[in-house]
Amino acid sequence: MDDRYEAYARYLSQEKRAAANTQSSYLRDVRQFLTWLEGEGRTAEQADQADVEGYLNHLEAQHKSAATVTRCLASLKSFYQFLIARGWTQSNPVRGLVPARVERKLPQILTNQEVELFLDQPDPADPKGCRDKAMLELLYATGIRVSELIGLNRKDVNLSAGFIHCVNGERERIIPLYAAAVQALQDYLEHVRPQMIEHPDEQALFVNMSGERMSRQGFWKIIKHYQEKAGIQKDITPHTLRHSFAAHLLENGADLRSLQVMLGHADISSTQIYTQIVSQRLKEVYQKAHPRA
Repeated sequence: MDDRYEAYARYLSQEKRAAANTQSSYLRDVRQFLTWLEGEGRTAEQADQADVEGYLNHLEAQHKSAATVTRCLASLKSFYQFLIARGWTQSNPVRGLVPARVERKLPQILTNQEVELFLDQPDPADPKGCRDKAMLELLYATGIRVSELIGLNRKDVNLSAGFIHCVNGERERIIPLYAAAVQALQDYLEHVRPQMIEHPDEQALFVNMSGERMSRQGFWKIIKHYQEKAGIQKDITPHTLRHSFAAHLLENGADLRSLQVMLGHADISSTQIYTQIVSQRLKEVYQKAHPRA
């Protein structure tokens, strides 16, 4: 890949300080676009609007979803804004292109009973179960993203005060913990983590059975294992607990601004989707319970 791509990667990481997931998706989109352009005998500087439209048509022909095409367009806009700012090109072939309207589906959440059932699956008497219990309780207690969960270090947890310190790019936030999450973390930190870590100076809060920082893939397997064990038919992902955390707080009186801070949303519009979930659930309850519904 050319120097422009490498410079853009450094910009996202060092200057923009974009979240890891954002960097990964933007760089993948740009890399695939540049590879396609190369096959067309073109460079990023030579590309015009017809080239970009041709690439988007190429993605649609591959049956990529509207959401994927829309994200790709956002990635290319960011890339070309960077090239123009550096003086490497004067034209912006993405300008004026409008993404297709993507129908936003409401995220699936668990009921309170399903959450209790799910969190009861790990066996705290077993070292692995004790660790898993702490991870799942922490995830539901705080609503943090899975990347933030596995990125936590030991120093980010304050059990005596009952909160965690979460950093994502330039944004950081303090999120409280409920008592059961504090207890699960305390059990893990006192009785399990010291035996699990490979090196005494390991910083990661959660480690795998090899004593190294837990990976996204490893945690995904943990989620799926306990979903199957609980016999819950809904497709549970790490984000399901984040969505459930948000919806349940709103149902019990939390305000949107506080929820926005805890979730780490830059824009409150991202948080407002949970009001739709709560409204939909209330409507379902009404339809089932009202004698004339």
